Amino acid sequence: MQFLTQGYDQDPAAILKGAMFKEDYHDMVIIKSIELYSLCEHHMLPFYGKAHIAYIPDGHIVGLSKIPRVVDVFARRLQVQERLTHDILECINDTLKPKGVAVVIEASHMCMMMRGVQKQNSVTTTSGFRGQFEKIETRNEFLKLISSDLT
Repeated sequence: MQFLTQGYDQDPAAILKGAMFKEDYHDMVIIKSIELYSLCEHHMLPFYGKAHIAYIPDGHIVGLSKIPRVVDVFARRLQVQERLTHDILECINDTLKPKGVAVVIEASHMCMMMRGVQKQNSVTTTSGFRGQFEKIETRNEFLKLISSDLT
């Protein structure tokens, strides 16, 4: 349980601040398909999936590995997916102060799969957008890029 809840002892803003670099880059940065594993705070059962995160820098970029680390910090707390999405979004927005932030999380919940409605193939999607991503054109570009396979 200590490992699964270690996020309470970590400071996600400090993780980001430890790898912020001044850079004159003003286009979208996307890290997609970030694996996440968390515990539902209501049922103490796992939920797992992927986070897709983008930001538009405004004078500072962050080391690419720091975004998945922030996901892990918040995921390693008793959670609900809605709050997980919000926590990641607000941490990046408040710390980096970018022109915009977008977070989409797709997850499967064991509390829906092994108890209750017992739906094995359902996926829950949550999203949050700030700044430039509140504009439909920017949001659509992000959504198109996370749904495409460019590799």
